[in-house]
Amino acid sequence: MDNLTTYREAVRQAIREAMLEDERVFLMGEDVGHYGGCFAVSKGLLEEFGEQRIIDTPLSESAFTGAGIGAALNGMRPIVEIMTVNFSLLALDQIMNNAATLLHMSGGQFNVPLVIRMATGGGKQLGAQHSHSLEGWYAHIPGLKVLTPATVQDAYDMVGLALSDPDPVLIFENSLLYNSKGELDGKATPLPIGRALVHKEGKDITILTYGINLFKALEASEVLLKEGIEAEVIDLRSLRPLDDETIIASVKKTHRVLIVDDGWKSGSISAEIMARINELAFYELDAPMARVCTVEVPLPYAKHLEQAAIVQTDKIIEMAKKVMGVS
Repeated sequence: MDNLTTYREAVRQAIREAMLEDERVFLMGEDVGHYGGCFAVSKGLLEEFGEQRIIDTPLSESAFTGAGIGAALNGMRPIVEIMTVNFSLLALDQIMNNAATLLHMSGGQFNVPLVIRMATGGGKQLGAQHSHSLEGWYAHIPGLKVLTPATVQDAYDMVGLALSDPDPVLIFENSLLYNSKGELDGKATPLPIGRALVHKEGKDITILTYGINLFKALEASEVLLKEGIEAEVIDLRSLRPLDDETIIASVKKTHRVLIVDDGWKSGSISAEIMARINELAFYELDAPMARVCTVEVPLPYAKHLEQAAIVQTDKIIEMAKKVMGVS
C-alpha cells in the first residue's frame, strides 16, 4: 500500500487543518472554490467550508491581494492564492508598498498577518507569462518572509508556520512538485522559518539550492559520488531570511561552493548568497564559487527549448566538476 502523500495533498491538508482550528483563516483567489484551484490544491474545500471561507475572486490580483491585506489588518488570517508568480506582479504595489511596509510605517502598531501562496517555475510548457521564477525578486524586499518548500513535509509545515507569523509571508510552490510524493508526519515539530536543512552531508563541495532543484542536486550528488566527489546538499528552504549560519558552516567544511537557482543569474538570489559568502568566509574558499541558473531568456514554450533553458541535473554535475577542478 502506498502510504506516501503528494505535495498537493500536503498543502491542502495544512490549509484544511488550519481552517478547522481557527475560524479566522480563509482562502481567497482565482478559481479556488468551484473549480478547486488551478493546481487542484483547494479541491473539496468549498464543499466543506462554504463560500464565506473559500472565496472565488475576480481576475484582479491587485484587488484581492489588497482585500487580503485589509482582512489581515482587521484580525483575520487570510491565505491569498495567486495562480502563478508572473501574475503576482499585478499585485506588486499591494505586496511591496502596503503589506511589507505597514508595520514599519505605523511605528510597529499594525502587523499584517497575510499569507500569499503562488506557483512558480517552468517545465510545463505554459509559456513565458506562466513559467518564471521570481522568488528571488521578492527576497529583496524588507518586511516580507519568502519560503520555498521543496519537500512534502515542508509543503505542509510552512502553511502553519506562515499563518502563525505576525507579518506577511510569501510561499512559492514549484508547479512541477504538486504531483511529487513523500512521507508526511503531521505531528512533527516544524523546522522554523529561516532555517536551512542539510539533506546530504559531504566534505568536498557545498551545493546550495531550493525548491525543485533540491532533487536535481541530490541526483547530481549521487553521480558525483561515483566519481569520488562527496557533495553536501543544502535546501535553503527560506530565501528571506537566509540561514547564514548553516551556509557558512558548510563552506568552512567543504571550502567549495555551487549555488543552484531557478532564477536568472543577473541580480539573482544566488548573487546575494555569493556576496554573503564573500563577506563572511572568503578566506575559507579554495576555489571560485559557481552557480547554475536559468538561461537569461523569457521561458520558451517549445519543450526542447524550455528544457534547455531551465536547470538540469547534468548542468549541476558539470559545474560541480568545474569547481572541483576535474572537468
